[in-house]
Amino acid sequence: MPSSKRQRVSDDDPLTRALAPPPYETPAERDHRLASEQEAKRVSDAIDEELNKQRISEKKGPKAIKILLLGQSESGKSTTLKNFQLMNSPKAFRSERASWRAVIQLNVVQSIHAILDLMSRAHSSAHNPSASISHPPSKEYPPLSPEHLKLKMRLAPLLQVEAALMKKLLPNGYVQPSNLADSTHSLPIRQEISVNSSAGWKNIFNRLMGRNSCDSADLIDWSDPDDPGVVLNACAEDMKRLWTDPTIQKLMEVEKMKPEEMAGFFLDALDRVTSPRYIPTDDDVLRARLKTLGVSEHRFTMKTGPMGSPMSHDWRVFDVGGQRSLRAAWVPYFDDMNAIIFLAPISCFDQVLQEDPSVNRLADSFLLWKAIVSNPLLKKTELILFLNKCDILRAKLASGIRLADYIVSYGSRPNDFESANLKKKFAGLLKEHSPERLYYFHLTSVTDTKSTTYILENVQDVLVRDNLRRSALVA
Repeated sequence: MPSSKRQRVSDDDPLTRALAPPPYETPAERDHRLASEQEAKRVSDAIDEELNKQRISEKKGPKAIKILLLGQSESGKSTTLKNFQLMNSPKAFRSERASWRAVIQLNVVQSIHAILDLMSRAHSSAHNPSASISHPPSKEYPPLSPEHLKLKMRLAPLLQVEAALMKKLLPNGYVQPSNLADSTHSLPIRQEISVNSSAGWKNIFNRLMGRNSCDSADLIDWSDPDDPGVVLNACAEDMKRLWTDPTIQKLMEVEKMKPEEMAGFFLDALDRVTSPRYIPTDDDVLRARLKTLGVSEHRFTMKTGPMGSPMSHDWRVFDVGGQRSLRAAWVPYFDDMNAIIFLAPISCFDQVLQEDPSVNRLADSFLLWKAIVSNPLLKKTELILFLNKCDILRAKLASGIRLADYIVSYGSRPNDFESANLKKKFAGLLKEHSPERLYYFHLTSVTDTKSTTYILENVQDVLVRDNLRRSALVA
């Protein structure tokens, strides 16, 4: 009786049923099944053997140098990772141009969409005064002419392009709402789409473009009627007219909307990026914006050591999400890191976090830096501070935006880049919470390829030297 019960339990077990041969299996089908299972086992064993060899090789060989990129969302982490890729794997970097071409097209239509939504809000405010009662105080928008409304209608096909590109990016063809202006807020809000870093979105766009590479004009199917570039080229003149229109510029000024300060800004290059045979440049790829979730890892090998010595080192650079909800995922990566590159976007002193409008973005960077330097898990990790987006900070201060209006402690000091010594604040936090600790500091604009390459080469040289010193290979 107990034996019968055990047999019944075994028969009801899902795993047992899944592994059982099909009922009424013919001898030929059985032979085919067993051969398939044997082949699958061979492949699995080969993969296990290769992974085991890799683990043994990593133990025997020099230890990989690991770098973790940290900072809030839109601080420049992904752009820094792309710079590492461009420096050390240029062929692989450029083979992804077809993918980034699509992302740049999405950046363009989303920038235009934000302006169109703002026009709708201004038009609604002018023709529906009761709306201002429910959302006081109303703003004095410049009046839109019939020509502006016609222009808006002619640009409507771009919204279909946006939806098509987003469907390619998001799972199951689901398109996130693109409410780029929210009437409950004083500023237009750009709702970004987010893709998982492990979702293979680049391969999806390669299929969209019909090729696996974009190194030359011959590698894109320019006759593809579904290429988003067809519609962008047809709407190019209207997009330029919209962007340069004085009334639209005034409208954006009223709303303090500055697309040129946002990541993924290409409206000043519409002639080029909407041309019929547009292929992204390296700089275009660096400026392209696509928000990713999860962890992006880039591996490469440096063939030379310090001072040009013939030495090979494996490098791994990790980019983790900077949104508040994702910061808890940072901790597992703190173990066994050689260095952290912390990016603080100092140009955002007049902005707030999208996740929490009560928090100033620069203040958030101060708090993040404090948490990093005081974390005991990182006490032996090299710290490299990038005060990023210096070019935007210079432009803001030169335009008259006062730092003292947002940082009370700044006082009456001159409102210029040289006087805005934000390094002192970060250095003070380090000294307070991790005294006697050294760190490396750079003023950066990571979209500037030439200067960033020079900085990253110095960073790589310093880390290789430190790695050798820890291994007692150099004095």
